Amino acid sequence: MQAQTKTEQILRERLGREILLLDGAMGTMIQRHRLGEEDYRGERFARHEVDLKGNNDLLTLTKPSVILDIHAAFVAAGADIVETNTFNSTSIAQADYALGHLARELNLAGARLAREAIERAGGDRQRFVAGVLGPTNRTASVSPDVHDPSYRNITFDQLRLAYLEAIDG
Repeated sequence: MQAQTKTEQILRERLGREILLLDGAMGTMIQRHRLGEEDYRGERFARHEVDLKGNNDLLTLTKPSVILDIHAAFVAAGADIVETNTFNSTSIAQADYALGHLARELNLAGARLAREAIERAGGDRQRFVAGVLGPTNRTASVSPDVHDPSYRNITFDQLRLAYLEAIDG
């Protein structure tokens, strides 16, 4: 049995005596900003060959102030646990935007922004960052081809490696 980390010990102790609040829906908060294609692209991806609007995770790099402000709003509202803006930050999900190579960078930047929002809030209440891993847009359990139920467009090992890369970030 693995020893608990200090963070895990603190979380378990606090959960034993109080309810911790998780932040809210990042996607809904992003939609409130009514961002356009240019916002998603920023300078870095201005000439990218694929449309990027809707790739909310990319805003961590192109509009970090928006993501930081959203995190800060959740902290100000009482969130004890701030989730990273990395729901689709795997190489598999980002491949739809030809940005699969950014998975680790997106996760690292997402964690830094969430931590920064907590640190800026100050105070003596300890808060936590939770790294978010959403499902991918591919699955190893169902065939995407109705004519070939045995066909898979991804392997378990590909999924495992994509998640490990995201977690490493």
